[in-house]
Amino acid sequence: MTWFTVALVLVVAAAGLLRWRRPAWFWLSFGVTLATLRVAFRYASVMDACGLTVPPSRWRLTLARTTNRPVPESRAPRILRLRATRTGLVLRLKLRPGQDAFDVSAATDRLRHSFGMYGVTSRELRSGVVELRMTGYDVLKRVQMPAKTGSAPMRIPVSLREDGAVHYRDYRTVPHGLTLGATESGKSVYQRNLVAGLAAQDVALVGIDCKQGVELFPLARRFSALADNPDTALDLLDALVSHMEDVYQLIRAQQRVSVNVPDAEIAADIWDLPDDLRPVPVVVLVDEVAELALFATKDEEKRRDRIITALVRLAQLGRAAGIYLEICGQRFGSELGKGITMLRAQLTGRTAHRVNDESSANMAFGDIAPDAVLAAIQIPTETPGIAVTGDSTGGWARIRAPHTSLRQAVNICNRYADRTPDLPALAPFRPAVAPLPSACVPLSKTAPATA
Repeated sequence: MTWFTVALVLVVAAAGLLRWRRPAWFWLSFGVTLATLRVAFRYASVMDACGLTVPPSRWRLTLARTTNRPVPESRAPRILRLRATRTGLVLRLKLRPGQDAFDVSAATDRLRHSFGMYGVTSRELRSGVVELRMTGYDVLKRVQMPAKTGSAPMRIPVSLREDGAVHYRDYRTVPHGLTLGATESGKSVYQRNLVAGLAAQDVALVGIDCKQGVELFPLARRFSALADNPDTALDLLDALVSHMEDVYQLIRAQQRVSVNVPDAEIAADIWDLPDDLRPVPVVVLVDEVAELALFATKDEEKRRDRIITALVRLAQLGRAAGIYLEICGQRFGSELGKGITMLRAQLTGRTAHRVNDESSANMAFGDIAPDAVLAAIQIPTETPGIAVTGDSTGGWARIRAPHTSLRQAVNICNRYADRTPDLPALAPFRPAVAPLPSACVPLSKTAPATA
């Protein structure tokens, strides 16, 4: 009995230590079993306490009276599947007649307390089927991306969502994006993850960094074009507009519009073209958009108008030509001048890191997801990297990108430097970089001396 007591005390102490220092390990070793048992045994009572049950139907009441049986109890949503993940549990429910997915969404906070989980989020998969994703610990405190992610062309994993799922940046689904955030909020790390994910794909990277290139120029080996001041940025954007027009001419020549070609094979963008004719897609990263929109003289105002006009044209017409915009800034409001709100309307994907005022959050989500505004202004200062992401559907979620140092991003870009395409229209803006140093092979003591 003494040995059993000692072993039990050691197991409890190890579980407590893991929960304090390594919550992910605690979840995989102890937490998943305890949480599954809690959900299985408490499910009926929790659903009844949260108001997620429906009274018995008339035919069941009639059958009970006819057979002189007790009145049947209220019924909770039926469990279709309960699955454990590396961060929590996934509970799929079939709603009863009369129930709505909004009722489940409104009760997520009560479900979190009742099941003893860290967080609960819900989403409707289809009519009558709701999925609850429950996390067993704070997955955003120490971000650990899964070893295997579902990467695809122009779709890269960049961060982790608060429900434990991977957040992807899919340029073919959401062509253009806007990233806002105050100083030291995590925008640079988010941008490095984007560049690191795109570096391994067949894509041309174009950067505009008006902070004298301190953010993007260290990654120059993987960029097809770079600009570090507004004057060069204007010429680069004009070259991109000309490249876009050339791509449209290619699509027009290869549309295959005839009575013998099915509708599905008619080319309307670069992804409908054959592989040997398809131009390489281009991702344009603008590090600080305010530096392109501010002006102090009449000449700078004319330059600013041309820059914003070019960006608006790329945002409106660039998707079919395979040109995608990723714009970053601290603020993105109408105070930056005319054309800014028109440009913002074309940026479907919105990501807001910590902001200093509510108006900055409204610039990101006020027109698409008003509920996300409050979440964006509540991000604490001591947790850089946490952000709120949303799109035009109105849905939003809290995310955090894994910390990627500038050295790590540079190493990744150097590793895939051979994938950097040469675009004739952007050749004048190709950054001049020194060749990579060859690997030094140390000589062994027995190596023969050379003359």
